[in-house]
Amino acid sequence: MTTISATVARQTLPAQLDLVEAGEEVSITRHGRVVAVLVSPEFASRHRAREAWKQADQIGEMLAQARTRPIGDASISPERAEELVQGIYADRAAAE
Repeated sequence: MTTISATVARQTLPAQLDLVEAGEEVSITRHGRVVAVLVSPEFASRHRAREAWKQADQIGEMLAQARTRPIGDASISPERAEELVQGIYADRAAAE
């Protein structure tokens, strides 16, 4: 991977695009910190797809774990329900 400053990138963009077209990645720095990476569209598509599949796998694992857990008691007490309703009324009154 080639690393260049933003100043050099501005001055040599056609050459950097040639490197990317040849399959290289070009990192662009500003004040010594990488702020951008030039990559081919094919690499960007593969990277996005890889991330999407990774997230899908994580969701699949969470669903599989949820299927094995017993469903707990999700109800609330009448007192808590009344407290929540009163809170909503108070918020509405404050907004008027």
